[in-house]
Amino acid sequence: MKNNLIKIKHMALVSVLGLGVTFSSCQIDQAEEIEGPTQVAAKPSMGPTNIAARITDVGKDGKEIFDVTEVQPKPIGGMEAWNAYLTNNLNYPAEAKKMGIEGTVIAVFVINSDGTISNPEILRGIGGGADEEVIRLLNNAPNWEPAKQKDRVVNCRMRLPIRFKLS
Repeated sequence: MKNNLIKIKHMALVSVLGLGVTFSSCQIDQAEEIEGPTQVAAKPSMGPTNIAARITDVGKDGKEIFDVTEVQPKPIGGMEAWNAYLTNNLNYPAEAKKMGIEGTVIAVFVINSDGTISNPEILRGIGGGADEEVIRLLNNAPNWEPAKQKDRVVNCRMRLPIRFKLS
């Protein structure tokens, strides 16, 4: 019976110590509490009110370049005229012929609001001079009919695959 009484006293002491540790570690510092509304320093907005801050890629006219438009740009004379331009002006590079290189070069370029082509780049090339030939073709290409967005002429980015195949 005496043993049981000692065990109960120890259990009570451990419980009291546990509660004491719990309460002392959960103190709230009054200096950290602030009553009423607070003001936080304003950060630059990236929402709809500051959309111009997100436009870093601009065309020749200094306006935004669209990736998707309501009316896509098209070559003057249609795709038949564009294919004729490619057929008449594409020179298969001698190095690519010698090395037996075939494949598709994917080019990216901008059709400006005035219909001119600018900023030609190779998204995926095949080497052997084919990439340079595509850049040359685009730099010398005729004007296109520009893209339209909400009934106004806009700059538009195009992606164009050009196939090189040995016959």
